[in-house]
Amino acid sequence: MKKILGFLLLSALFFRTWEGQAQSISLNAPMMEEYMRRQQLLGNVDSTFSFAIRPILPEMVFGRKDGIDLDGSFLDYENSDYHSITDDEGRFNVLPLIMNNQFTSKYSFGINNGAMIPARGMQTLVSGGFFYKIGKLSLQVQPELVVAQNKDFLGFPVEHRSTVLYYYEWMNRIDAPERFGERAYTSLHPGQSSLRYNVNGLSFGISSENLWWGPAKRNSLMLSNNAPGFWHLTANTQKPLQTTVGAFEGQLIAGYLENSQYQPPHSDYVWQQTTVYQPKRDRDGRYLSGLILSYQPKWVPGLFLGFSSVSQMYFNDMEGFSDWLPVFNGEKGSRSVVNPRRDKRYQMSSGFFRWMSPKGHFEFYGEFGTKGNDRVLEEFLTVPELNRAFTFGFVNYQRLKKDGYLQVAMEITQTGQTVRETIRNVDSWYVHHHVRHGYTHLGQVLGAGNGPGSNVIFAEVSWIKDFNRIGLQFERIVYNNDFYYFRFEHIKDWRVKYVDMVPSVVGDWRFGNLLLYSRIQYVNTLNYKWYIVNQPNQYFIPGWDRKNFVANIGINYILK
Repeated sequence: MKKILGFLLLSALFFRTWEGQAQSISLNAPMMEEYMRRQQLLGNVDSTFSFAIRPILPEMVFGRKDGIDLDGSFLDYENSDYHSITDDEGRFNVLPLIMNNQFTSKYSFGINNGAMIPARGMQTLVSGGFFYKIGKLSLQVQPELVVAQNKDFLGFPVEHRSTVLYYYEWMNRIDAPERFGERAYTSLHPGQSSLRYNVNGLSFGISSENLWWGPAKRNSLMLSNNAPGFWHLTANTQKPLQTTVGAFEGQLIAGYLENSQYQPPHSDYVWQQTTVYQPKRDRDGRYLSGLILSYQPKWVPGLFLGFSSVSQMYFNDMEGFSDWLPVFNGEKGSRSVVNPRRDKRYQMSSGFFRWMSPKGHFEFYGEFGTKGNDRVLEEFLTVPELNRAFTFGFVNYQRLKKDGYLQVAMEITQTGQTVRETIRNVDSWYVHHHVRHGYTHLGQVLGAGNGPGSNVIFAEVSWIKDFNRIGLQFERIVYNNDFYYFRFEHIKDWRVKYVDMVPSVVGDWRFGNLLLYSRIQYVNTLNYKWYIVNQPNQYFIPGWDRKNFVANIGINYILK
């Protein structure tokens, strides 16, 4: 750690003095971030920013005065009691007040909600704080408080009997509790806070902000805001760095991941004198290192190409420098050769692209990931589908004659595996044989929120104008398809796939300095938790189908 800190500080000293600002948009304030991406696609702001490394810094990337007043109509510095600019290159802002509320009627549902937890009943996230900049230093304090009813609900049914044993092949390799305790839940997080040294378009510091890596809008394979933000050291670009061959963006992080301390369902269950639950190393923290790079070729405007890589392991297993920054040394080799040191790491990498046309108001993006940075190139080219995951999506705006635009969007994500060897070895995305807390922080997956082995199709049609949106969404979610094949393929029972069909109504609207965003969802679950009650005299029978009502209403109030 001392070597990393020394490297960051020495690197910063080589840059000439330059005033930098670093006020970010919280990933838990979706209307503000979506507004900037929408403006880029409409051709109103700089088109050299990839949107692959977030949170974004509007004042650096898009030339805004700060990270709050995105269209110049929110703040009045001359008459404000909450915001000020000083003569000594300083600035003070009271950050927007955020309150996100979620209600689920029957069982937990929802992804990409930051520090919120999987829970039934009412749940609220409240956030606020301030931003202060003086010269090249910036401080952002934006903690988050989560309060949830956390009502009891029926999760994985113990009536599955022998299936519980199969289910724990996954639960023993990931920290993903169904319920966070047995009573009301309250938790305070550092949230979207940071302390940074900003110089010459670069930023060095420590942060607890949520990170989103990759171009996807709904599901990111590597990092998203599905879990609470984690403490990390960061060295990153604040805006695209222009060169003779194009624009570059990047980020290097070194972070600390925590365990949830909650056990999965039926952890005391015994089957044929075997306890299904295997205790994890809950007292051991985990170290996460990661690198992402994005390149916008000068000769192909609107095209972005990128690469990202992450690696995590228990602190107590770390030995040398290669464990602190394994993104530069994945110890590639044949899978048939045992390498105990390498196998203690959970490594993933991905390549991505985004192509956008401001004239056509269109973007198309994709990300292809592979689990394990240790694979040699020949093996990857021979079997690219081994341990792979991918996301593809597009967005298109069509101008309407009367007012606004028609938005059509779609995204497909697949982390479910197609190679039998991978499924039989329980080698799904986000689970690991040695790092048995999986790719999680405080009990929630850091990447695609629906978890290991899941396949998702998402579509939206909506009317948009400025910050406003009214539309319809539809989502089909297949949960842990790897577990389905692992448990049921050999008995040829294809009836019990666990699937959600989710139509939604969304509405976002600006009322002065108040941004209101909402989503009402009807969750139609087929074969809940892969459960079906067999009838001897009837082959095709309905599975355990359930219905769930989910409402999300959030406000983002900007003090003038």
